Amino acid sequence: MAVTRISSTSTPQTGGPLTERRYVLPLILITSLFFLWAVGVNLNDILIPHLKGAFHLTDFQSSFVQVAFFGGYFLAAWPAGRLMEKIGYQRGIVCGLLICAVGAFLFIPAASIHMYAVFLLGLFVMACGQSFLEVSANPYVTFLGPPQTSEQRLNVAQSFNAVGAVITPILGSVFILSRAHAAAAGSEAEVVRVPYMVMVSIFLTMALVIFTAKLPVLQEEKVEDESPRFSGILAFPHLLKGVAAQFFYIGAQVGVASFVIRFVQHTHPGTLDTQAANYLKLHLLGFMIGRFAGSALMKKIQPAMMLAAFAVGSVISVLLVIFSTGASALAGIVLLGFFHSIMFPTIFALSIRHLGPYTKRGSSLVVMAILGGAVFPALMGRISDASNIQRAFFVPLVCYLFVLYFATRGYRVKHAA
Repeated sequence: MAVTRISSTSTPQTGGPLTERRYVLPLILITSLFFLWAVGVNLNDILIPHLKGAFHLTDFQSSFVQVAFFGGYFLAAWPAGRLMEKIGYQRGIVCGLLICAVGAFLFIPAASIHMYAVFLLGLFVMACGQSFLEVSANPYVTFLGPPQTSEQRLNVAQSFNAVGAVITPILGSVFILSRAHAAAAGSEAEVVRVPYMVMVSIFLTMALVIFTAKLPVLQEEKVEDESPRFSGILAFPHLLKGVAAQFFYIGAQVGVASFVIRFVQHTHPGTLDTQAANYLKLHLLGFMIGRFAGSALMKKIQPAMMLAAFAVGSVISVLLVIFSTGASALAGIVLLGFFHSIMFPTIFALSIRHLGPYTKRGSSLVVMAILGGAVFPALMGRISDASNIQRAFFVPLVCYLFVLYFATRGYRVKHAA
């Protein structure tokens, strides 16, 4: 297996090759994982209204789906980074896929005994596995090519995550929401059994493929065997600001997607779940288009400048959601998907620049910021229950303003002495 030397002193530039020929096949293989875990994340947006009806939950109670899922991301991220220092990226990815398979398998007994808590446990375990994938795959992609195109490369890989995000609600509405309406009383929860059995098979197959593949071993793995201290991370304030930006962004992205269906039903009473889900599909289609378009534009435009522009677009769109009605409000909720598109990979790549031997631990912290996906949807659900879902969108508004700060000032690298 090849050994790759990593430069930790690169500066963000536009242009240049996306990757080298020897890394094309590894990049394709790792990129397929981005598509795969999009299914686990975005199926939650279908599960929320489904389980809300199946278990007669309030908006706040239904948001526990995201609390369990993103809480798992948070708790597993730091152990994942430490383990990765010992076993490397490739084995870490295999561990993540196996944990995902266990979590998806728990949906089968959960459907049989009809217990909301067991569904949440399955989501929590699957999220722990996906946290392993995030900690390993995201930085690995940034290293598979020239440093100056790392942000663009991660956006390209994440674009296929967006493809999965578009396909998932389509499949979910067909195999979960539509079947749930036809299910007999008391058996609505059982309709998730087959989709998650399929997911178990896919996770296990991918684990076998990654385990047997010959992926490049990175020089950075050997450096981190020196076990750098946690306090050393404080020497990189741009990382800490990136963690905060990711926390706010993920909270906004998950919160918005979680309540697209509820928002449509609030502004257009009488709309069925399957009809409202069409707007979630458009929201995620915009997300996918934005990822591919953003990746292409980064050849000409600095990543931080792109991030700032998309943050401004998000602010304008969410103001339409909060203060307008009818077609304008629906346009705002759909456009938010487009403007969310480049935020996660761009914040991630900007945050872990110049970390050197702290890359894996820094990546762990950025992934831990996914806890925002547990905090902000619950807050939005509480506000919705107390007033209405439109007012709950003040929460993502605050989040976008912090992302804008990071894109204009917070991302700049300032090494501590």
